[in-house]
Amino acid sequence: MATKDYLSSADLKAVDYQGLIKEDVMNQIWDISAIPLPFTDMVGSDTTGNSYTSWTTDKLADPALGGWVVDGADSNQNDSATGKRIGNHCGILNKEVQVTERAVASDTIGYSNELSYQVMMRQRELKRDVEANALGNQGSQEDNGDATPGIPAGFASMCTSFPTGSGATAGSFANGSWTGVTAGAGVALTETMVRDACQAAWEDGGNPGKLMSVPSVLRGLSEYMFTSSSRIATLTGETNNQGPATAMGSVNVFLTDFGVTMDFVPNRLQQTYTDSGSAQAAAVFVMDPAYVRLCYLKGYTTQPLAKSGLSDKRLMSVDWTLKCLEPDAHRVLLDIDPTAAVTL
Repeated sequence: MATKDYLSSADLKAVDYQGLIKEDVMNQIWDISAIPLPFTDMVGSDTTGNSYTSWTTDKLADPALGGWVVDGADSNQNDSATGKRIGNHCGILNKEVQVTERAVASDTIGYSNELSYQVMMRQRELKRDVEANALGNQGSQEDNGDATPGIPAGFASMCTSFPTGSGATAGSFANGSWTGVTAGAGVALTETMVRDACQAAWEDGGNPGKLMSVPSVLRGLSEYMFTSSSRIATLTGETNNQGPATAMGSVNVFLTDFGVTMDFVPNRLQQTYTDSGSAQAAAVFVMDPAYVRLCYLKGYTTQPLAKSGLSDKRLMSVDWTLKCLEPDAHRVLLDIDPTAAVTL
């Protein structure tokens, strides 16, 4: 083999240790997980001064036919009625980071300070955790200051459940706490379920303008709208003289039978759960955001922890709960199979 009379880049790379050529690394970090918080963004926020917060609900009696009285008759009835007092426990979620002083001083890719970057990313994760837990089907639990943490009931447990035929047991409120949802068998979502749930919430006084679930369920619902069974939507094209035609292949707004415009909201942070048959299932929320609040005893905070060596520690936390101000303003469809096609 002939001896080379030149120095190549391969020679530079081969120099011990790690060669002489600098790595060409873009000085930026690409984060695909920085996505919106649909539920957090659409509902209101509130504060509380205690780890348990409560509120009252009330409604007018259903209209009654008859009930006529004779002219001059004495009053001998009492139509007074009381509402209900319900509430929810607060829960604490936290994240902790520990970064060495050398790591902070190092010249890192995409940012200037490792500790600040870790704090920023964990704060974002904390907000995602709140979003996911708020939409959960867990019951509430009081913090006993020992081994039992406080847990706020999830929205699925607090909404009025609508029958789907799955055999699920809905959450209920008694003695200051909510029971969680007990899952039943998975079922396919149907257009009839959605329409009936909208009607039930509307008749109770709500104006459910949002339908939220996991992306696969929303995709199935949109695809169903174009089928011959639905007869609701057709694939269309929009012709523009300035550019190519655009095919319209999805439905994201639905006008209910009661004049309420309902937006379809896919939520990438809403979690599935296991049904009674060990398959994945999802909740579908037919909701009126005016009757929901995320409530904070102590908002998102970052605190330095005691230094015990050549590293810095930060603790991020949030103490929060969920207020479903009027459960009957919403409906939740439980145990929906996210892989099944939507039918009539």
